[in-house]
Amino acid sequence: MGLLLLLCSSSVALSPLPSPAQPLSPRAAAAAPVRCTSSARRKLMSAALSGALSFSLLFSPPSIATESSPARTAKSEPSVEYCREEEKEDGPGAVPEKVTNEGLVEEAWNIVNESFLGTGRRRWSPEAWQRKKEDVLNTSITTRSKAHELIRRMLAGLGDPYTRFLSPDELSRMARYDMTGIGINLREVQDDDGKVKLKVLGLLLDGPAHAAGVRQGDEILAVNGDDIRGKSAIEVSSLLQGPNGTSVKIEVKHRDCGPVQSFEVQRQLVARTPVFYRLEDAENGTMSIGYIRLKEFNALAIKDLVTAMKRLQEMGSSYFILDLRDNLGGLVQAGIEIAKLFLNQGETVTYTVGRDSQHQTTITADAAPLVKDPVIVLVNNKTASASEIVASALHDNCRAVLVGDRTFGKGLIQSVFELDDGSGVVVTIGKYVTPNHMDINGNGIEPDYRSPPAWNEVIKRISQCKMLRQG
Repeated sequence: MGLLLLLCSSSVALSPLPSPAQPLSPRAAAAAPVRCTSSARRKLMSAALSGALSFSLLFSPPSIATESSPARTAKSEPSVEYCREEEKEDGPGAVPEKVTNEGLVEEAWNIVNESFLGTGRRRWSPEAWQRKKEDVLNTSITTRSKAHELIRRMLAGLGDPYTRFLSPDELSRMARYDMTGIGINLREVQDDDGKVKLKVLGLLLDGPAHAAGVRQGDEILAVNGDDIRGKSAIEVSSLLQGPNGTSVKIEVKHRDCGPVQSFEVQRQLVARTPVFYRLEDAENGTMSIGYIRLKEFNALAIKDLVTAMKRLQEMGSSYFILDLRDNLGGLVQAGIEIAKLFLNQGETVTYTVGRDSQHQTTITADAAPLVKDPVIVLVNNKTASASEIVASALHDNCRAVLVGDRTFGKGLIQSVFELDDGSGVVVTIGKYVTPNHMDINGNGIEPDYRSPPAWNEVIKRISQCKMLRQG
């Protein structure tokens, strides 16, 4: 997701790209590795749906395949015996507890039991899922490959094309969605005292941060000597980014009551820019149009789109065309932040709904827009997931008109959970709803025009939209 980690798991928000490489997901640590309780996972699940810096994975259409240095001396010792025991188990040189085949299958079952949102034709039934567990665990699971196959069949029985099993190799191919360049994803987590902390809720196995000694559940305290308390996850992710091959110093606190350590981590940003832009003449040369094509929502999407828009404005663009055709999605959080660039403070980007349909969370823009000029958003039947969030946010807030074909209709939220043996499960945990309260999933978004209208027509339609909203 994208990773959107749930207390005992990390997760990413994404949508897929062409596969077999499946480079799309950040990871979620499962309950066992971080000794998470079911109540802790539920607490983080709720946070995941709040949209803060959620990397819950939005995989795209099923018909389209988806695609260091040594630690320094600890500054403090654990203050609680329980935490000291945990550090002893999980610290450097520790021998990991061996997971049984039955334990692995049950771990996957528990994740689905606590977080799955049934959205398909088959109605979700806790009773039927309990019977599935009993049936599966009564089977002799003699090999790890048989355990993996049982998990695949168990998930397939849910009738959700997005909930599925990932082999250890598939789970590790997620670097293109690394938001920081050092192989971690961050989430703002509120503790029992109401204070917000930034924790490592997604970690690329054998990535730069993992190799240096950073672990899932660690709290980030400082970057290059600067205290980051009070900063958002997006702000700190930007501080961690830098040229490939350079280093960044980070200070982390292991778990909630573990020691504080400093690490120097070498950046390794592998994502490629998804942004292409140019200035075009329109209306017989009387106006300049800034054309921006956004191919996917990866780690560089936000920063490169901001750069493109600023340069086009400096070049004299009066209006913008945002081309989201064939954009299957990617990191949902990147899509949410990009939508905010066009919206006024307080305007709704999207709503999220989880298993409890009565609980709806609103994600809103929190600053003035970077661009106030009229926008045309180009869409087609391969505009999916995060792209649909952006398109609907701009359209429903009277910031843009949509041109092209009806979008794909992928509005589900997935989280990726890492299992104890390095494999993983992708689980649908919620869905997105447009600012006008339309369910995207299975419906798509109908554009305003099939072909680009004249700009005076665009301005007229946007003005009418605003009048209707105000009236």
